[in-house]
Amino acid sequence: MSSAASAPRKRRHPELSARQRALGLLTRREHSRKELARKLAGSGVEPTEAAEAIDVLGREGWQDDARFATNLAHWRAASGYGPLRIRAELRTHAVDPPLVDAAFAALAQSGEADWEANAKSLLASRYGHALRDPAIQRKAAGYLARRGFDAATVRAACGMDMDEG
Repeated sequence: MSSAASAPRKRRHPELSARQRALGLLTRREHSRKELARKLAGSGVEPTEAAEAIDVLGREGWQDDARFATNLAHWRAASGYGPLRIRAELRTHAVDPPLVDAAFAALAQSGEADWEANAKSLLASRYGHALRDPAIQRKAAGYLARRGFDAATVRAACGMDMDEG
């Protein structure tokens, strides 16, 4: 018996439509319209066909930029990111500003938008009580700034005096 005859055959799967590809992506996690279009283009789907598929899935409730923005904002806030970073990420996904505002309103309603408390909690877990040292304060301030917290929140969380220059 030859080795070619005993080798298992590869099954050929039928080519998926743009809608099927997009639906497969959406069943794993939420995606913005822009992200779905980019991923579909990467798999060889024509832009007009991708846009039509995304429109259909939007009408059917599978794709929703408002839901995407709210989920991403909740997830990032829970992961220790600040509002500046979250807004910037939503802009990269081309989410409309009113939907971004609605996502932040949902964060506020759920109590996750206490940015100062979030920043203090993040620092407590990372630095403990070492924030009395000015060098550690500066390091902590940089850490919070990179995670997307504004200057006033950083100063408050690090216990920095507003009169210090």
